[in-house]
Order: sequence, then structure tokens, then C-alpha cells
Amino acid sequence: MFQTRLTELLGVEYPIIGGAMAYLSTAKLAAAVSNAGGFGLIAAVTCESKDDLREQIRTCRQLTDKPFGVNIALITRDPNRIVEDMEVVVEEKVKFVETAALNPTSYIEQLKEAGITVLHKCATVRHAKSAERAGIDAVTLVGYEAAGHTGLDDLPLSIMVPQAVDSLKIPVIAAGGVGDGRAFVSALALGASGVQIGTRLMASHECPASDAFKDWLVQTQTTDTVYIERSLNRAYRVRRNEAAEKVLELEKKGASMLELLPYIGGERLRAVLFEGDVEAGVVACGPVAGLVEDVVSVKEIIDRIISQARDIVERLHST
Repeated sequence: MFQTRLTELLGVEYPIIGGAMAYLSTAKLAAAVSNAGGFGLIAAVTCESKDDLREQIRTCRQLTDKPFGVNIALITRDPNRIVEDMEVVVEEKVKFVETAALNPTSYIEQLKEAGITVLHKCATVRHAKSAERAGIDAVTLVGYEAAGHTGLDDLPLSIMVPQAVDSLKIPVIAAGGVGDGRAFVSALALGASGVQIGTRLMASHECPASDAFKDWLVQTQTTDTVYIERSLNRAYRVRRNEAAEKVLELEKKGASMLELLPYIGGERLRAVLFEGDVEAGVVACGPVAGLVEDVVSVKEIIDRIISQARDIVERLHST
């Protein structure tokens, strides 16, 4: 029922991609998504070295014989590490790579020559068009509903996906606000070839975050997220907590990115995710967290999405 251009491109059962999340999208989580019929991504930004990334790729292959890929973020990272990550995915004969943010053009030839299918994640249709011209095979559009960096256009997927589908020839993937079968069907109805989910997967057994963090996520309301970094011409959706409030306070005083960095990423993010100190640092989180009511396996999450989606399609078909 849900075979699309994306399932054909990736060779997977369901057009559901597990979004790459810093420190969380390890081989274990990526493999769980792939084994459940979706498409898992390892987040290269999580790896401390190229050897660490190589180990994650090899571990994922031990955990699944299904397709998976590596996400390589192109923003706020050491350029040398990006080059090393590209070398590793080529050397390890990874079949799929998702680049994220900025312009991937300078890396596409290297990846394509290695026979790698390249996806690109961006937050605007104009950037999606540029990616298509550069030779990308599919594009993931990050909507206003998403966690993390969502761009400054503040457009929902209900607007962006139809616009992208009407202007692009490559498959379009919707990222943001997808946590159940209703949002999944909605994205496909808008013309997307698939979805990317992140926040919902944080409340899964295979996610390496602490139980305290997962409990906090389950308690999150749909109104508990906030944007930071807007004063710096960026937009970063995070879970509201003491660290996020401190960042907003500093932004009102005209703080620079350097002054905000102590609250963003690094050890503070690790403390939130793994030590149960949920006020220590900012953490990306989408408002769809307000629909998350339990912590279950990745397989159950994806099975629920597909089951609910089938019921919706059959109900609509019968009316």
C-alpha cells in the first residue's frame, strides 16, 4: 500500500526514515529502524573520529542486513572532519549518504563516483531546487513543525511539500511533526514520497538516551518547545528548559553565538540526554513530543504508524 519512489530508491519496505540525531542516532538505533522496515541513519556528528564512524558503520552491518545510510552534517563542524567522514563512507562502501544543511555540491561528485545514492536535507524549497541541480537523488524538507534547525521561512510542510513536489523531479521527503499514521498519510497526500521522523524515536527502547530523559519527553506538552538563536539569524527549535530560557535571556541582551555556546551541545547536551539532568543544556525537540505517550520499541513505533495509516486509507477508500 505504501510503496513510493522513496521505497524504490532506498530498497525498503516503508517510506519512513529515522532522522539523524546528535549522540542518539547510533548504529543500534539506525539498525532498529531498518529492521522494522524503515531506513535508518547513523549520525556522523555523533562520532568522535573517523575510526569511530567506521566502527559504527560496521556495527550497523552486523545488526541488520537491510539498507541504512550515514548522515553527514555540513554546518558548524570542522571541515576536516567532514572530509574524513566522506572518505570513510566511500572506503566502507556505504550505499546511501544524507548530507544536511549548506550546499552539498562540492561533495556530490566524490560520492557519486563511489556509487553512493545521495539525499540532502534542507529547510527551503529554493535550497531543494539547488540540490536537485547539483545532482541529489532525493531531498528532505524540514518544516516549521520539526525539531532542531528549521530555517527562517517558518513555513509548514502543508505549504512546502506541495510547492516542492510541483517544482522538483526528485522524490521529496517530509520532516517535521510526524509521530503517527495520521501525519504519515497527510505527508503522502501532500505529495511527499516519504517521511523522516526524529522526536518520536527518542522515546524508543533502542534510543541510547537515559530513562529519565525519555520520561521527560513523554511528559512534554505540544506547547513546550521554543525557538532559540533567532537573534543570530538562525532558528533552532528546542525543548523549553532552564538552559533554553537562559539562552533567550542572553539573546535579548544581544549575546553572540560564542556566548551562547556554553549552553548548546557538548557536555551540557550529554548531561540532558544521558545523565538525567534535563535542565542542563538545550536539546532539539519537536512539538510532536506532545503526542508521545509511551516508550516502546522502534518496531512498535513503525508498526503503529503503518497500521493506523492503513486504517485511514481503507476508511477513506470506503467512503
